[in-house]
Amino acid sequence: MTEKSDQYFEDRANSDEARYHVVPSLDEGWGIKREDSDNHEYTASSKSDVVKEAKKRAKDAGTMAIIHDDNGQIEEQHNYES
Repeated sequence: MTEKSDQYFEDRANSDEARYHVVPSLDEGWGIKREDSDNHEYTASSKSDVVKEAKKRAKDAGTMAIIHDDNGQIEEQHNYES
């Protein structure tokens, strides 16, 4: 990443604008992480349950839900930004 993009993510981290990422979780199956956070905010064994929760949180916050596959690649994005 460039210095400019690093600053962008640092500014968004743990703010109301931080995006919600659905990612694999070693402990629970799937989890939600906000940008630039190491901890899962929500975990479940079912990916569909985690996706549903990430979309709800992103919609409530007016940000994005970004869904990753088993390998960490982005599968889909849901934009709730106004």
